[in-house]
Amino acid sequence: MPESLYEMRKRTKETKDTSASGEGLPYFEDGYDSKARFCSYWHQIHEIVSLKPRKVLEVGIGNGFLLDYLRKRGYNVTTVDIDEELNPDYFASVLSLPFEDDSFDVVACFEVLEHVAYSSFSQALREIHRVCRVSAVLSIPDSSRIYTFWLRAPRIGDIRSMIAVPRLKPRQRSRCASHFWEIGIAGYPLSRVLAEFKGAGFQVVRNYRLFEHPYHRFFVLGNARGR
Repeated sequence: MPESLYEMRKRTKETKDTSASGEGLPYFEDGYDSKARFCSYWHQIHEIVSLKPRKVLEVGIGNGFLLDYLRKRGYNVTTVDIDEELNPDYFASVLSLPFEDDSFDVVACFEVLEHVAYSSFSQALREIHRVCRVSAVLSIPDSSRIYTFWLRAPRIGDIRSMIAVPRLKPRQRSRCASHFWEIGIAGYPLSRVLAEFKGAGFQVVRNYRLFEHPYHRFFVLGNARGR
């Protein structure tokens, strides 16, 4: 029987992770907002602002950092979450968004979809696509192995590189117990996720892992209906 929204949120709150990046910790606990996570916030803001949206939907409020920043910059942001304690504008699931078609220029959904069973992933994407008029910006954990190198040389400047080193045997599960799935976990390669985006009606404009926080993979998706 599928897990209820209440059970999902309860499990997420009770789950703790000791990773240096704060993954798995409750939103307002010491350690959640790591340096790596703040780098992720920068990319979230940069991708949204560069699209120059008039109306933004944020699915999953988290600790409210992104919402607070965007509203102070003058952006019209509506929020939806399954946790009433976070005071979202709408209490609802990504699986059934309470909005008309094409209601928002941009839909933002960061580090949320891994908390939804993969069997419901395509439904979540279809809902995001339905209410999104132009673009969606998402991030999903990527557990596949990658090494980062950063060299700062005189007269040359910064040389940064990311080198993927596939595991002989993919991980069987996430290190974060509240995640149903992640990219790079056995059975969930990046190619499968990209196919899901296409099946939902999106065009993948770009996708990339953050050099500062490779665990977060970003996707900028275009809506074929976008005007």
